[in-house]
Amino acid sequence: MSIVYALLIVVLLSCGLAVLILLAEAVLVDYGECTITINEDEELKVEGGKTLLATLMEEDIFVPSACGGRGSCGLCKVQVEEGAGPILPTETPQLTDEEMESNVRLSCQIKVRSDISISLPEEILSLEQYEVRVDKIEELNYDTRLIGLELLDPPEMDFTPGQYIQLETPPYGKTPEPVYRAYSIASPASEPGHLDLIIRRAPNGICTTYIFELLEEGQTLNINGPHGEFYLRDTDREIVFIAGGSGVAPIRSILYQMAEEQIERKATFFYGANEMRDFYLQDQLKEFENKIPDYTYVPALAQPRPEDDWDGERGLVTEAVDSWIEDASFQGFYLCGSPGLIDAAIETLTPKGLTEDRTFYDKFT
Repeated sequence: MSIVYALLIVVLLSCGLAVLILLAEAVLVDYGECTITINEDEELKVEGGKTLLATLMEEDIFVPSACGGRGSCGLCKVQVEEGAGPILPTETPQLTDEEMESNVRLSCQIKVRSDISISLPEEILSLEQYEVRVDKIEELNYDTRLIGLELLDPPEMDFTPGQYIQLETPPYGKTPEPVYRAYSIASPASEPGHLDLIIRRAPNGICTTYIFELLEEGQTLNINGPHGEFYLRDTDREIVFIAGGSGVAPIRSILYQMAEEQIERKATFFYGANEMRDFYLQDQLKEFENKIPDYTYVPALAQPRPEDDWDGERGLVTEAVDSWIEDASFQGFYLCGSPGLIDAAIETLTPKGLTEDRTFYDKFT
């Protein structure tokens, strides 16, 4: 026990020291004005000290990020020509050897401490911020809500089904400054003046606490986007959707697209939950079978309770996939959910012929 206590003390001291260092840097260190040069021809004069991601956000340059700057999603990569310093240990898990050799960095992990030169693709520079009004808050189950947003300024967003937006949580008790989180669009692209988001509450989450405890209908918020490369590829391949939790959101948007465009490719949607109370929108997801010519919905419960009276697929959703799909060498696979679900689906399907070029996913971190 003494060893455990000693290790605990070391961990607490290390954490305390890290916090003190961060506080000291924030209070005592003044980096003054720095210049960010973008694509060799645009210069931004900014105050140093914040992360590159946060600094660019303040300048209305919306680099994609799904994890709120924690370095776990790997989406906020930018090419840094000079001024970022050495690669940090928090970056290496998200960077390939080729990316590191090409000076690709995580913008949420590097700080603007001096002049810095970066390269950004034009599609990021063209992203906009939108003012929206909350026109609907619908309880889907005990920990999930559908948030309907009316776009005010600009009044419409052109997006591809499967993409996501970043929502700005204003300052409140849990945060002294705005915080951004990524949420997939769950509504049809044919309604560009309205967006649906499906948001699951995260324990102690800064954004979801605000959404579940403070957000009200009629309130205005800011979002930016659209972001992401998760969308239905234009091929003749059979389609397999696999999702869990709020991962249903981008697939719902794609299903609207398939119904409206009468896409006749065979499609199967495997959706997993623990027990019946975790499910939502079941009738709607099933109803798409009447709107999409060759679509099948396959829900699976990992731990159904006796009162659930469940007669569908039992076990993890990947177990349902394993029993339904013998050959995975020709379909296009669209995976959305937790990193664990995505990894398990890939592990299940790879021996059956799954290849990277036919696998598309959106990990919720």
